[in-house]
Amino acid sequence: MDKKALIKQFQQDPHKYWKVKLFDELGFKRRQCKKCGKFFWTLTEQEICNDSSCRPYEFIENPPTNKKYDYFKAWDAIKRFFVQNNHVLLDRYPVVCRWFPLYFTIAGIVDFYRMDNSKFVFEFPANPVVLLQPSLRFNDIPNVGTGRHWTCHSHVEQACINDGKNGYWKDRCIELDFELLTKVFGIKPELINFIEDAWLGPGAFGYSLEYHVKGLELGNAVFTEFSGTPDNFQKMAKPVIDMGAGLERFCWISQGSPTSYDAVLGPVIEKMKSKASIEYDKDFFLKYSKLSGLLNIDEVANIEIARAQVTKQLGVTKAELAQKIEPMQAIYAIVDHARALTFALTDGGIPSNLGGGYNLRVILRRALSFIDKYNFPFDLIWVTEKVAKYFKPLHPELIENIGKINEILNIEEKRYEQTRQRVGRLVESLVKTKTEFTEQKLIELYDSQGITPELIQETVKERDLTIEIPADFYAKVTERHMLEKPEKEKKIDIKGLPETKKLFHEKIYEFDAKVLKIIDNKFVILDKTAFYPRGGGQEPDFGLIESCKVFDAESYDGIIAHSVENPNFKQDQIVKCKIDLSRRKQITQHHSATHIINAASRQVLGAHIWQAGSKKDIDKAHLDVTHYQALTETQVEKIETKANQIINKNIKIKKEVIKRPEAEAKYGFRIYQGAAVPLKELRIVSIGDVDREACGGIHCDSTEEIGQIIIIKTEKPQDGIVRLVYVAGPAAEKYLQKRKELLNKSAQLLKVSEKKLPEAVKKLFENWKKKKKELEKLQEKTAKEKMEKLEFEEKNGLKFLIREVPKAGPGQLREISRKLSSDNTIIFLFGISDKIYIFASAGEKAVKGGIDVGKIVKEACAELSGRGGGLPNLAQGFGTNKNKLKNVIENIKKSLVK
Repeated sequence: MDKKALIKQFQQDPHKYWKVKLFDELGFKRRQCKKCGKFFWTLTEQEICNDSSCRPYEFIENPPTNKKYDYFKAWDAIKRFFVQNNHVLLDRYPVVCRWFPLYFTIAGIVDFYRMDNSKFVFEFPANPVVLLQPSLRFNDIPNVGTGRHWTCHSHVEQACINDGKNGYWKDRCIELDFELLTKVFGIKPELINFIEDAWLGPGAFGYSLEYHVKGLELGNAVFTEFSGTPDNFQKMAKPVIDMGAGLERFCWISQGSPTSYDAVLGPVIEKMKSKASIEYDKDFFLKYSKLSGLLNIDEVANIEIARAQVTKQLGVTKAELAQKIEPMQAIYAIVDHARALTFALTDGGIPSNLGGGYNLRVILRRALSFIDKYNFPFDLIWVTEKVAKYFKPLHPELIENIGKINEILNIEEKRYEQTRQRVGRLVESLVKTKTEFTEQKLIELYDSQGITPELIQETVKERDLTIEIPADFYAKVTERHMLEKPEKEKKIDIKGLPETKKLFHEKIYEFDAKVLKIIDNKFVILDKTAFYPRGGGQEPDFGLIESCKVFDAESYDGIIAHSVENPNFKQDQIVKCKIDLSRRKQITQHHSATHIINAASRQVLGAHIWQAGSKKDIDKAHLDVTHYQALTETQVEKIETKANQIINKNIKIKKEVIKRPEAEAKYGFRIYQGAAVPLKELRIVSIGDVDREACGGIHCDSTEEIGQIIIIKTEKPQDGIVRLVYVAGPAAEKYLQKRKELLNKSAQLLKVSEKKLPEAVKKLFENWKKKKKELEKLQEKTAKEKMEKLEFEEKNGLKFLIREVPKAGPGQLREISRKLSSDNTIIFLFGISDKIYIFASAGEKAVKGGIDVGKIVKEACAELSGRGGGLPNLAQGFGTNKNKLKNVIENIKKSLVK
């Protein structure tokens, strides 16, 4: 059931859900808007509601409040009001959400979202509460710059649990919110509409009342009364009040400025306007701003019709409107995106091409594209510094982290510039092949290569072409990156089985247990177990059940399934179990080493380091951390040195189980490394003051037990992530022994002493480079010889060459194709050596005729058990199944030479 259907369901009994005592006391009447059809409560005889989609912003130049409030004064007034009314004031939570499976904190109520195994729950540190929560949302990026929309907004969160003690319910909530509007901000009661709405959350839902004044929604009081989904729910024993209000909107309505950006960040915007020498027609912008609510892409059925209405009312053409407002809207968008990035990077977010980092890069590149488009004489770093300084009174952490923020932005700007240089070449190729820049193609180019549609638009303009950027482009590309991936699904039938009693933290290595079930003659469920199941990156214990080998163990909702080789025992039998102790000890050392490497990386690289994944196995371990560039050799050496210094201090490793709210209050959100923990009680592993994490893994009792840590290599498994691979304990000793043996063997092969080995290797390398150049010359000569034996077939004005080239590698195939290519050629070359190498090209005439060699090569490589692909005019790949080569070549010939 979607939101509209849910509202209709509640509307079957509107007085039960939306009517509150205040409405009766003051005489609010329920009406239906003749324009949008929504129901609302009002003191006046009005036919149209106060939503911005129905009426212009009537408060611009005419604020309804008792005085003007800037960002700091508005929050001070709201904070004092709720504290005086017995709400506990909380500090903000990070904007990067660590405690719940969301990438970002999208609203204040998310601070209190938690999981209890697979069940959604609320957890409050006090009751009732109020806080100012910076929140990141990427669903309405196209609207940012138009008036009221922000990717980073300050969410005033008034929340409580109606537990019958300290909490309250909807009558008191609306009474408080009405008093805030009328008594604190001085808004007249007859200007206020309460519009009926509903809210659908991740594991709960309810009905809500939005309060609107003069076309602006100021807040939304949600009455979360049901857990589950509208199709499968139950009434909550302790329902939750979630009132969220935008602080930016309180500032805006009190100042009556053209936009909320002016009201919140006016001093910063004035500096940007002055530096950019923008011609700002304030009178026109004020007229436009009053109508801008009609252009909200997420609320308007047809944005083009809405734009036509706005231009008609303003008496300008679409082009004139764009010329007058777009440079200023670009300023607003840049300052918003700078604010979002400043908070996100402070709290450990990293721009990348995956997950939440994807959305950060979207707004970063959008801001950079605006700076380029309008040739603004400032960069994004300059803007973020101004933003951080401005918010210092409330958020001093932003300016404290500005050095690291600037470092990340500087790297991202260089990457963006590299992308810009690539765009020209790519667009040239696409234009030549008459590729249509459809919405899907634009998304594909952004996803695969980080190329923004604005960059493409700028490039095609130079060729007297145009492309249409969909209004909701950025909303579509960011939507899929808001939620984290769901957990794995169950693959075995555990229905009706009790939770397994866990013994693996108790240093029990031999035990007796009862067999509860054997599934598929492989998966064994015991009533209790000391076998550690795969989880948190730690590989499982091996061992024996009776005489049968245990080669895996996994947990499914607290039930542990042991993978057993040919079990020779039966259900209900008491069996003897034994853990492979040497394996357990080595993996334990690697797991404890992982915590130390994480702490050492944070000390060396900075506070932005968070665990993004890990694996602890018997031969080696690795840790993935969030970082914006590859590590240098010096950085790796420092991390390894720091890690071993921690080990040598022989610090006690403490494990304690405490309630989740207590753990968060005591240790903060650093305890959530890698992922949120869906348990009401957390096992906290502390290595002195060096590192504290919520972790269910097996650990040593002191750092000394870990032995030496050696970082054997680093990798970049994906953008924004660095992987450190290391060994500890016996695995480190084996690694050193192998290195010593390799050193001895290398010295023997080169017939030198170990001392002279570096000099001998250098000489060998120089000789290899010389031989490589000779080989390249030989390959060119061979390619020329092979090329002379190749002949084209001609048909319909095109020349075809589809041939095997024995013992040819990718370099030779490329060289042959380059020398033989022309506007009317289609060339497919198959080099036969250790693999099948494929290189294909198509001239401009062939591509215009519909030839796409990229697609053909991709399909051919797949059939040859390999992979490849490319553009319509150029492609390459490889395969390994030589038995299918002749069939592949024949099929290509049939499809091309018709």
